[in-house]
Amino acid sequence: MLGILYDIHGVLPALEAVVAEAESEDVSRWLLGGDYASWSPWPLETIERLRALPNATWIRGNGERWLREPPLDRPDVLEALSERDSGLGTEEGWLYSLQERYELDGVLYVHGSPLSDVESFAAEPQEGEERMLVGVRGRTVVFGHSHLQFRRPGPSGTELLNPGSVGMPLDGDTRAAWAVRPDEGDFEFRRTEFDVERVAAAWRKLGGTFGELAARRTERGSD
Repeated sequence: MLGILYDIHGVLPALEAVVAEAESEDVSRWLLGGDYASWSPWPLETIERLRALPNATWIRGNGERWLREPPLDRPDVLEALSERDSGLGTEEGWLYSLQERYELDGVLYVHGSPLSDVESFAAEPQEGEERMLVGVRGRTVVFGHSHLQFRRPGPSGTELLNPGSVGMPLDGDTRAAWAVRPDEGDFEFRRTEFDVERVAAAWRKLGGTFGELAARRTERGSD
């Protein structure tokens, strides 16, 4: 069984709850889809827990890319990130160096889309979304970034699947979102409860613009 975890955002209580449930289902391989722990309440603790997972493949999200390539085109985001250190210390370079995509068992895994780690497919078909496939055809594409758990047909014979966010779901459900794929089966979505109040309090203690935003997101499961 493959466990698929995206957009953890340093929320260790959610990650621990998900891993415990996954291990009870005999998950023995992991695909980790980016945005792990930068600028979060539990940055190094989250990376340490992920490193302990067996047979794990990591790909880079925009959160890891921004460690070395700040989003100069997004001044609001840049201002929020500048309010504190990433908390990752010497791990920054390694996380930035991660691969941007990975192919496993015929499935393409990316963070946002084959085009970009900050452009992602919507839950409903959108005009012109084919450009984000940059020529990918006739296969399943697994991605994250939007923190919305869904699956639907995409352009050019693709199947688009977003497992949702472990640490900061934004689909109206406060439970951690993730997915599994049995060795001889299809993808299955999962939701797992975690201590929302503890996490919201940790974000507020962290402070700053993003700390309050993340706390509200945690409590609502949405923006």
